[in-house]
Amino acid sequence: MKTQREWEQALIEGVDTAYSYAFARKMEIPRTNPVLGYRTAGSLAERQTGEMIAAEMERIGLSQVCRDRIQVDRWEFERAVMRYRDRKGKEHVFELGAYQTQFVTDGPKPFSLAYLGKATADCYKNADVKGKLVMGDINQREEWWINFPVYQARIKGAAAFIAVQEQGYGEVHPAALNAQDIAGPEDAPAFSMSQADAAIIKADIEERVREGKEPEVLVWFDAASRVERGQETWNILGSIPGKEPDGIILLSAHYDSYFNGFQDDNTAVSMMLGIAKTLLAIGYRPRKTLVFCALAAEEWGIADSKYDWSTGAYQEVFRTRPEWRGKVMADLNFELPAYAHGRKDGVRCTYEYAGYMEEFIREFCGRHPQLYSRAYPEGVEVVCPIQTWSDDFSMAIGGIPSMVNEFSAGEFMETHYHSQFDSEAFYDEGVYRFHHQLYGSLVIALDHLAAAPLDFERVFYALQSSVDPQIAGQAAAWAGQDRAGQERSGEAEDRYGILSREIAKAIEAAGSLRKELWTANARYRACLEAGDEEGAMAEWEAARPLRIRSMEAFQKEQDWLVRLNWHDEVLFPQEASQNNLRAILRARERLDAGDVSGALEAIYEIDNNRYAFQFEEEVFLYFTEYVLAQPGERLQWGKGRILHHENLFALVRSLIRKVREAGIEKRCLTEEIQLLAQTAARQERCLRDDIAYITEAVRKLEAIIRPLAGRETARRPDCCE
Repeated sequence: MKTQREWEQALIEGVDTAYSYAFARKMEIPRTNPVLGYRTAGSLAERQTGEMIAAEMERIGLSQVCRDRIQVDRWEFERAVMRYRDRKGKEHVFELGAYQTQFVTDGPKPFSLAYLGKATADCYKNADVKGKLVMGDINQREEWWINFPVYQARIKGAAAFIAVQEQGYGEVHPAALNAQDIAGPEDAPAFSMSQADAAIIKADIEERVREGKEPEVLVWFDAASRVERGQETWNILGSIPGKEPDGIILLSAHYDSYFNGFQDDNTAVSMMLGIAKTLLAIGYRPRKTLVFCALAAEEWGIADSKYDWSTGAYQEVFRTRPEWRGKVMADLNFELPAYAHGRKDGVRCTYEYAGYMEEFIREFCGRHPQLYSRAYPEGVEVVCPIQTWSDDFSMAIGGIPSMVNEFSAGEFMETHYHSQFDSEAFYDEGVYRFHHQLYGSLVIALDHLAAAPLDFERVFYALQSSVDPQIAGQAAAWAGQDRAGQERSGEAEDRYGILSREIAKAIEAAGSLRKELWTANARYRACLEAGDEEGAMAEWEAARPLRIRSMEAFQKEQDWLVRLNWHDEVLFPQEASQNNLRAILRARERLDAGDVSGALEAIYEIDNNRYAFQFEEEVFLYFTEYVLAQPGERLQWGKGRILHHENLFALVRSLIRKVREAGIEKRCLTEEIQLLAQTAARQERCLRDDIAYITEAVRKLEAIIRPLAGRETARRPDCCE
């Protein structure tokens, strides 16, 4: 029987990236748009690709290959072709990309196309766009998301919105198109045009404006983009059965895509299959069942929701296979793995897995420096917490500790991501091979554990560092402006003191639990290395209470402590109100100084008020209420994770009017300062509630963890040491 290290070496030598590359290219064949590609949620192309993956799983020898049915809103994007004859009589044919909306022309139709710059509310003054196409520039990274200008165009009666990427995405080439999740209703149609094509139309419109004519031209548009709610698609699963009941290691990647999706996410699906093929080829027989899951509808899968991506993963863990909770010790999710996103590689994981991953990577890279040094000369780091960008977030909040290869920080995300330039031209075989080897070896390492190596100390230390005891007192003292405010400031010190003591107790219990888990895993691994099958099974059974309670604690921690802000960033429950209060106090300081512009910059950081000054109130309210007052099934993984909201639309608009005035004095800002004080008072109350909630959550988590800490794990007296 081979040792863990021997199996690792066999896998490293057996990796076949040529196989994985070839299958990644094969996945490009099914497409909804014959020119641009696209395998979208519930589409025929997605289903065909799913069948291809299922057949490949069976061909390479995976067992129990199945298709898990999930419910999605289907999007079929067949075409978006615009014809335009310029002022010199030259005819142009433009291929447009699309967003997940409904727009069918039934053949080429004439439209007036108006160019409105950034297409914000002010741009529509004196503009009649009813029934017309509106073209606007957008930078989704630095400014606002696509749904805001699209919905603004809708309420003005436009037929559809044409987005031209100014910066932020698709920067690699002027011909680049871009696609993102729309995060809006399907009856507000939207398409994407390249900078190069838009420049031709813009030049003619500018000439018309100089001549005193309307800023619009005539185009012929032939489009077929269909959204149908409540349809079906499939997640595709195959496995390598293990010896131990109730033990699962999950590998996942999504197979839907925009354009050809070579990096995102063909190479991830094919790497997952490549790891499976290698494990089977070297004769590895796992202890846990290894499940390989190709997920549908990651890019988009539900209409009119802020949380419209990762639908396939959410459906899988929350509805199709809820029994995975407590059994799956880790989900290894893959995204864009065949490109170096920097000189240093990263594994992004939940807090609880950070300690183990640091230890694993340090030892793996120490044994095999030649594997990573060429691809990543600065090594490999562990990053936490996870983000909402990929399917690992849905898995984690569903009770499955998860991780993903870090992909979001590199320039690829601004240049090639979600464009037709995400192609094999940017394939890096060295990076791809290293990721096969790293994550394949991680599967083997995890398989040699009796329990998930969860370290809750990391969570509590992170929570501790996220708490700001000063901000509540400052806000209470200012918002109160009286003795009652000062008393609340003093009460805050008591509340934070209680929380600090509860966190300290939880850290101590978590440290003891970590030692128990590490000890149980060391005993189990020692038996495996010695070839003592009976001893290994005894240690597996002895660790059962640790597995059950620690996984229960993980699920509760995700339920109780994982929240989101309005920009989909992961944070602890009190951080939203804390951050709002910091921004409020900074805005107050600037208003006291008569600096209205500085105050506005601070106010824009409060919840989703950064958009309030650019679009009409109807737009702002629509994209606020669809988070706060929409059925939970349409909010998916975002349900209940935004706690509070401050609507400062009126305050922002008032300040914008005054920032244009010369010589503003503080006395002119009395009303705005009073509104800000009222906001501070509300947020201070929210923070008090949040601190009380967190204190109780930490108590309950400590109560789950404490019975495990310090217990003597049952073991056979003669178990190998």
